[in-house]
Amino acid sequence: MKITFYGHACLGIEIEDTHILVDPFISGNPKAAHIDINTIKADYILLTHAHQDHILDVEAIVKRTDAVIVSNFEIVTHFQNLGFEGHPMNHGGTWDFDFGSLKYVNAIHTSSFPDGSYGGQPGGFVLEGEHKNIYIAGDTALTFDMKLIPMQTKLDLVILPIGDNFTMGINDAIIASDFLECDKILGYHFDTFGYIEIDHEAAKRKFFEKDKDLMLLEIGESLEL
Repeated sequence: MKITFYGHACLGIEIEDTHILVDPFISGNPKAAHIDINTIKADYILLTHAHQDHILDVEAIVKRTDAVIVSNFEIVTHFQNLGFEGHPMNHGGTWDFDFGSLKYVNAIHTSSFPDGSYGGQPGGFVLEGEHKNIYIAGDTALTFDMKLIPMQTKLDLVILPIGDNFTMGINDAIIASDFLECDKILGYHFDTFGYIEIDHEAAKRKFFEKDKDLMLLEIGESLEL
């Protein structure tokens, strides 16, 4: 499994020959100006919620790739009404895709489309591949619901928002990794704009002091599990 960070909360995940894109917000992010969305491959697009900083580039990428949109019922219905293919899910549901199983889990946040219309309830994803399992938290506060995930799935990596203000910050993310029983953390949803700027070294040090590994990738950088 190869994971590429495209800035903010956007990730590319490669599992063998399948390309998964999460929350594509690239063209509107000045920090990701060097990323060309026309070169990004996508068989599936996972959307955690409907805010613009998570769905901005969906239409442009789907028109080119014919990717299947996977999200909550309301978001998928929105894009189906625009003529795109989608797979609707809701909290607690699991589906077996060709890349592995995907479970849509709780997140504490809000969700509305840029025009203010209802975007369903926000969520995260537990992805179980053939060899590795990951949790993509989406935008969320710290929640006891995270404790339920390792009761069913042993996680190899957790992807957590760490920018604070709109989501949990560093201290809550450390507790979240305890709840999730995983000490390997990829941080995201930070630095994009002033409200969520962080001190990288201080953040890494706080995790290290708790015997945890916080990884902060540069935009366009990848890691492999």
